[in-house]
Amino acid sequence: MKRLVPVTKLIGTFAFSFWALLLSTAVPLVILVAVELVLLGLCGSLSRNIKAVCSLVVFAVFLGAVQLLGGGSLESAYVTGLRMLAMTIVFIILLTTTRLQDLTAALVKQIRIPYEYAFMFTAALRFVPDFIAESKAVQEAQACRGLSSKGNIIKKMIHYMTVIQPLMLKSLGRSETMALSLELRGFGSSEHSFMSNVRPKGRDYVIMAVMAAVSAGLIYLRVCGLV
Repeated sequence: MKRLVPVTKLIGTFAFSFWALLLSTAVPLVILVAVELVLLGLCGSLSRNIKAVCSLVVFAVFLGAVQLLGGGSLESAYVTGLRMLAMTIVFIILLTTTRLQDLTAALVKQIRIPYEYAFMFTAALRFVPDFIAESKAVQEAQACRGLSSKGNIIKKMIHYMTVIQPLMLKSLGRSETMALSLELRGFGSSEHSFMSNVRPKGRDYVIMAVMAAVSAGLIYLRVCGLV
């Protein structure tokens, strides 16, 4: 998986998400989620992302419960949760096996997305781990100052506002620093150069063909009412 170029991983990410939308029964979706977990394990990233996967499982159960309480059937609740899992775990695979600068190069050179939009997308992904780390640091700092997170959900929401305010101020400061750095480096010019070689190779074309064949087969089975 790590040897594939970013454009192949992007196509695979959208292919797995498309398959999750096509499948309408629980068993094929369970198989799809299992395949994604196996791929994550083969990439050597399952142990590092086990907490994220567990959080997604909890959220999938929550979505299924909401679907069930909203009048849906048990089967539809299973399908809703499993679809969410299938469409999010594959993005974890993409982000843990692809450097963001390579992803930017693939979006610009292969998919022909304007550089500004590609950079905006990857920059947002780049700051997600920093944002989470800063959130934990602010919570620990507020706890050292005597802030208690105990109580009912309303009290917890009120207490969390003392975390959101400094976190937003730090994020705004980071954004201003980043904007100044980009302006000094000439961001917005019409010429861009990339050091990474993201051109697809033979194995990439083979995998793309396999994904296209699987997609065509699933579309046929869905039209026939078999999935």
